[in-house]
Amino acid sequence: MPKTGLFIGRFQPFHLGHLATVKYALTKVENLVIVVGSAQKSYEPRNPFTAGERIWMIKESLSSETEFDARRILTVPVPDVDVHSSWAGQIDMLVPGYDLVFSNDSFTLMLFRERAVKVVEAPLYRRSQLSGTLIRDRMARGDARWKDFVPAAVAGVLREINGVERVKAIAEKGHEGHR
Repeated sequence: MPKTGLFIGRFQPFHLGHLATVKYALTKVENLVIVVGSAQKSYEPRNPFTAGERIWMIKESLSSETEFDARRILTVPVPDVDVHSSWAGQIDMLVPGYDLVFSNDSFTLMLFRERAVKVVEAPLYRRSQLSGTLIRDRMARGDARWKDFVPAAVAGVLREINGVERVKAIAEKGHEGHR
């Protein structure tokens, strides 16, 4: 079994599909580094939550799990780099060594394949429902069913930070044409 894997995502917000990927990854590696991408972005329609808030969502979700030992997981924020070919190298500077990368983003997979890193496309769990875009859209519309698609711990963090109100305000701002 490979020792360490990376799971790369934006986690805007961390949802049940992400949790399923974490569980899958932990069957394939001893340790997992969760890379919170676009760490410098927040308060935007696609990235409403800060890196710290996303790390908090992940920590709370994983701490309440009984299927695995959350001590096997490290979460690291990584900002974007304007030169895509440099981004994977930046990850190497910011995370411990790793043996493989879990992702379902074709561009991310290509960048690591080009560097001869083993990549794994994790099975997508309920993908038609579990996407950050769909969850944020439900929040923006005031559809409380968004809570059905995130771990209870994430709903708790979002309640504490007034996350739904933030998503609504950002969506309204976008419709008004403000930048």
